[in-house]
Amino acid sequence: MLRAISVVAGLSLLAGAAAAQTRPDQVKFRALYKELIETDTSLPSGSCTLAAERMAAHLKQAGFPDSDLHLFAAPGHPKEGGLVAILPGTDAGAKPMLLLAHIDVVAARRADWTRDPFKFIEEGGYFYGRGTADMKAQAAVWVDTLMRFKQEGFKPRRTVKMALTCGEETSTAFNGASWLATHERKLIDAAFALNEGGGGRLDDKGKPLALTVQAGEKFPQNYMLEVTNPGGHSSRPTRNNAIYHLAGGLLKIQAYEFPIQTTDATVQFFARMAPQVGGKMGAAMAAFAKNPKDAQAIAVLSADPGYNGILHTTCIPTLLSGGHANNAQPQRATANVNCRIFPGTSVQQVLAKLKELVADPEVKITIADKRSEVTKAPPPLTKEIMGPVESVAAKLWPGTPVVPTMLAGATDGAFLTPAGIPTYGISGMFGDPDGNGMHGLNERLRVESVYKGRDFLYELVKIYAQQK
Repeated sequence: MLRAISVVAGLSLLAGAAAAQTRPDQVKFRALYKELIETDTSLPSGSCTLAAERMAAHLKQAGFPDSDLHLFAAPGHPKEGGLVAILPGTDAGAKPMLLLAHIDVVAARRADWTRDPFKFIEEGGYFYGRGTADMKAQAAVWVDTLMRFKQEGFKPRRTVKMALTCGEETSTAFNGASWLATHERKLIDAAFALNEGGGGRLDDKGKPLALTVQAGEKFPQNYMLEVTNPGGHSSRPTRNNAIYHLAGGLLKIQAYEFPIQTTDATVQFFARMAPQVGGKMGAAMAAFAKNPKDAQAIAVLSADPGYNGILHTTCIPTLLSGGHANNAQPQRATANVNCRIFPGTSVQQVLAKLKELVADPEVKITIADKRSEVTKAPPPLTKEIMGPVESVAAKLWPGTPVVPTMLAGATDGAFLTPAGIPTYGISGMFGDPDGNGMHGLNERLRVESVYKGRDFLYELVKIYAQQK
């Protein structure tokens, strides 16, 4: 990753983007986006493989040869396939860049939604449909960008790769990003990758507050708490009750707060967001950025679930089960505790702390599963990464700060960064304060956010592709 060059013509296009209502190229992009939304990729009913094949067909029509289109699927997972597309660079010595997007979506029931979740609907300034925000808008932009580059005859200095994968939203599915990192590492080899995780934040009036760039994320880990017991008739109760033991342990976990931790990204996030947010919360952000041990600032920030999530490791119960009959003492009681582990803390350290907190030999605590390798350190926010973002963002959203952040959730970047491909969350699409229905009902994204985000990413990728 080296110094970015300027793209004068492209930035001029961006400056006038807001003034235009619908450009011809936006009409074509909208059709691509619509097709992707209306291809059901929820599992197990939908098919990522079909979506990947359809996107490959568009790229082929734009001029990509079969040799640069790599469809893949693992044996036993015929609906969970993906696509790697390659636009070769002119400099063999320049390491490629990678555009990553998962194309699977969370399941959606038609009966629960106001509109059909798998129909692309534009209404009231929003695009509605499952995946409009998470994350088919960005996946469509990646495909669209490669098509535009090809049709324009653009010759990037470094090779531009794109990976559309499945399995990000379903823990039991075949995860394409993980498979590529472990089985086809050379195919996706890159100096860095762009992914979901960052994006714009709007206030309650729709005004841009900040454009975030995600560097690093917390590690999701489930722990199983289990109590087994001989049980017996409910008319002969004893204090040695499996549900009592389990409930007592969970209450001890509830009462504990993991120590406050920081990364460069989280400190910068609070420092740069403070003047944007203002008021009591803004003052707490500024105080915390100056002194991460400020107890008063921590108390204010912790009251907000979103900000609390990036202050430290968190653990909460998410599933609970116990007993086998309403007239019997329970023979078994279990709980799943989902922890989001702050970078620098290990899975084993959290396990040891949970055992210490529960302090009950009747409660067995084990690691339930493992999603990916723990990232030891977040990718660095170098000037080669941040400079182009700040330059292009200044044209589209003058005065809106670019803010580094760490993600409290999880993305497929967790598979690439440990494999030696630093992965950054950058989208340029601004979301509403309520989360836009992601993973919930009536998912949507503002039309303006999609189109401006598309322009932003197109120019950003072009700059990165020409870096020396």
